[in-house]
Amino acid sequence: MSQLTLSLQFAKFPDATLHRAALPRHKVAKWIRHALQSEAEITVRIVDAEEGQALNRDYRHKDHATNVLTFDYTQEPIVTADLVLCAPVVAQEAKEQNKTLEEHYAHLLVHGTLHAQGWDHNEDEDAQVMELRESEIMARLGFENPYAA
Repeated sequence: MSQLTLSLQFAKFPDATLHRAALPRHKVAKWIRHALQSEAEITVRIVDAEEGQALNRDYRHKDHATNVLTFDYTQEPIVTADLVLCAPVVAQEAKEQNKTLEEHYAHLLVHGTLHAQGWDHNEDEDAQVMELRESEIMARLGFENPYAA
């Protein structure tokens, strides 16, 4: 398994305690390591809707909060990236998809880690390949296929 230097950060927001409970450091590290193909330095930051919206607006020019943003800086010789997850969006999606908060966070951390390594899903073919990879990783972690209906 790949070497990982992890910084796990939580912004201050009303339900932060609930999100901290779903994201114990050892599990976050495990989920990310399963998606890594090389050594990495990754910061995971859990934010509120306001910070999530501001980052998405400023960096992607989309004026709404999204579930995960990946800021990838290098892929070689080591992966360096920031993964920013918007807690209210993640919680709402988990509820809508009948998933636990932990399960949805695991999937989004795997998804973001793949992005940090150059995986993409802008084209249909790329999306299918990336979704298959995510499903394989989630299965190895003991989770259901995140794309199964």
